[in-house]
Amino acid sequence: MKKVTFYIYIIFVFFACNSGDDNVAEENPTVVDLIFPFENSECIGGTDTTETESTILFEWSASLYADDYELNIKNLATSDSTSHNTTDLSVSVTLKRSTPYAWYVIAKSNSVDASSKSAIWRFYNAGEALIHHVPFPAEIVSPAMAEHITPAASTISLQWIGSDIDNDIVGYDIYFGTTSPPDKIETDFTETILNELSILSNTIYYWKIVTKDAQGNSSDSDVYQFKIN
Repeated sequence: MKKVTFYIYIIFVFFACNSGDDNVAEENPTVVDLIFPFENSECIGGTDTTETESTILFEWSASLYADDYELNIKNLATSDSTSHNTTDLSVSVTLKRSTPYAWYVIAKSNSVDASSKSAIWRFYNAGEALIHHVPFPAEIVSPAMAEHITPAASTISLQWIGSDIDNDIVGYDIYFGTTSPPDKIETDFTETILNELSILSNTIYYWKIVTKDAQGNSSDSDVYQFKIN
């Protein structure tokens, strides 16, 4: 009888522990889907506040187990960022017109420390009837900011993503070196990956991408740095 009681106790503890783990996992906020402003588009849905500003309603889907949300917006022209906390699924924000932005949403819970971050979308806040738009700053893919790399060879590749509402990017100027700001090593490069750059061990490198379009507009990715171990 004692053996039967012991086994029942073990089974009870096993299911109780597993059930608790499931509950904790289920309480972590799920990632939201961004709705508006649309990705890689010109936002013309804002309400003009002044000649230089307009108010945009940012919208996203609900997150399971989230109690509140943090909307983060970055001005891609100045690199200035703002955050807005809310329990709703939308926030109205006044932004500069004729300016590129990036935005994402973090879902948070009051019962657990975990949070979830959405995808990052970029858009251009419309201004006065523009015919052409400045390209979005290049999105750095690899090496990432402050990344430590142990390469298999004595060379490395630089990779980025370019985007433009007008789809008229004509090339990229690539800056790379051991000083900041780095020197230009390529002009009007037409690919989004540059292979076989020579590197030295135990050295910090700096790089950036300038994106250029057919109308003579350009945008700067800012300087990124990484270290070769």
